[in-house]
Amino acid sequence: MAKIPVKPEEIFEEIISDYKSIFGENLRSIVLYGSAARGEYVKKKSDINLLIVLTENGLNLLGEALSIVKKWRKRAVSVPLFLTSEYINSSLDSFPIEFFNIRHSYKVIFGEDILKDISINDKELRLQLERELKGKLLHLRESFFESADNKLRLKILFSTSLGAFLSMFPVIIHLKGIEVAEKRRILLDRTVEVLELDKELFTKLWDIKEGKYKFSKGEGKKIWEGYIDQVRKIAFEIDKMPI
Repeated sequence: MAKIPVKPEEIFEEIISDYKSIFGENLRSIVLYGSAARGEYVKKKSDINLLIVLTENGLNLLGEALSIVKKWRKRAVSVPLFLTSEYINSSLDSFPIEFFNIRHSYKVIFGEDILKDISINDKELRLQLERELKGKLLHLRESFFESADNKLRLKILFSTSLGAFLSMFPVIIHLKGIEVAEKRRILLDRTVEVLELDKELFTKLWDIKEGKYKFSKGEGKKIWEGYIDQVRKIAFEIDKMPI
């Protein structure tokens, strides 16, 4: 049975060896990002996220890495992002939020620090933030009608949607000119304070996500109504930000 690591550091040496055996000199960098890089990895609850930077020739060898990817999936390592530095630099305007979040919390475990000198434009962050936020608002509305009669589905809806909004909160805080916290709970509290959101509601949503709060079907509807109202408030705040 595959052993799930207690700490991400336990697997670094082996995973570097595995990918070096496939890509050799075409392997430029392996970067840890996400919860494990923030120090928030929890065994059997968190995935370990990796960005693997290859040369253009290295991309031709991806098929040979299939067995390695499958091996590590059994040990809580997500399918890595296999990119080239050229792709990263040419995609900063298309995916500014994604690269902002990776650069915000990352650790180079092998090779070059590809992310150190990338430049992400605040205007492009602001534009993607508005698109993403309003899209998530529409999804939250639609998904409620599919989940309203099922507490488990509502719990999943609240948990996954809060996770999605948490990926946008570092950008909001950054665009407000405030230092971005690494720990997600601190980030949530800071965003709630800065945007003057409903602290009690977001604390409840966090506890639902963490499995620490159970709600009745009737309460679930009230939570959703308050949630929608708060997301609309966030969208209004984003609209007021200059492009």
